[in-house]
Amino acid sequence: MSNLPTFSTVQLVRKGRRLDVALNRPDAMNAVNLELHDELAEALQFARVDKGSDLVVLTGAGRAFSAGGDLDHILRNAQTPSLFDHEAEVAKRIVYTLLDIEKPVICRLNGHAVGLGATLALFADVIFASEKAKIGDPHVHLGLVAGDGGAVIWAARIGLGRAKEYLLSGDLLTAQKAAEIGLVNHCLPAEELDGAVDAFCDKLLAGAQYAIRATKVLTNMELKRVAHSVMEAGIAMESVSVRSADHLEGVMALREKRAPKFGG
Repeated sequence: MSNLPTFSTVQLVRKGRRLDVALNRPDAMNAVNLELHDELAEALQFARVDKGSDLVVLTGAGRAFSAGGDLDHILRNAQTPSLFDHEAEVAKRIVYTLLDIEKPVICRLNGHAVGLGATLALFADVIFASEKAKIGDPHVHLGLVAGDGGAVIWAARIGLGRAKEYLLSGDLLTAQKAAEIGLVNHCLPAEELDGAVDAFCDKLLAGAQYAIRATKVLTNMELKRVAHSVMEAGIAMESVSVRSADHLEGVMALREKRAPKFGG
């Protein structure tokens, strides 16, 4: 069971019955480009069916979890929106696969999680965050609809009112604030993060595996129902916004380090 698939942008490491899945573009703060997006879907599918593990840890290499979309990649899509159609399908695969993994998925939120990075973290079952981390979904800052999972998982975690506040504003939260409102489970000093994650994983791995998995499946049933009803519309709406002048303006403003001038 030791043989693991290898990827350019995702690193898989086996630790007994635990499988660590790390986003692995540390020099780019694990920003999601086309390769990482595609490989992540494959890596998560492997984690789902992997007979050698009873638990998955999702994390990032280096000092960030994921800074969200890679800016060059986003610009390419904005200039040629048809390229986004492939990503739209992969985005659904990523979310649905995360929901279909029956074994517990623990997020080791080692640093900032932005946009899709936040969505990945929030679809984990239990989140341990470094106090140095910030988390948020600023799709709207780029003139985009938060359609790749944010509209599903933020409301499920913190309720509709707070979810709307953060998704409509695109504001980032500190890990401490995120823990206070229940968006993440725990906020810890960076030096205590690994110990806390290891201890919780060991506790679950020592437990009754069928009971743990089946309990997760039950608690995910309503979330999966919501996800399957919302994701299709969300990805379609995001695909429309990718083709908008506001999106191109948002990307160019970010590249040029200026405030965007959205035309509506």
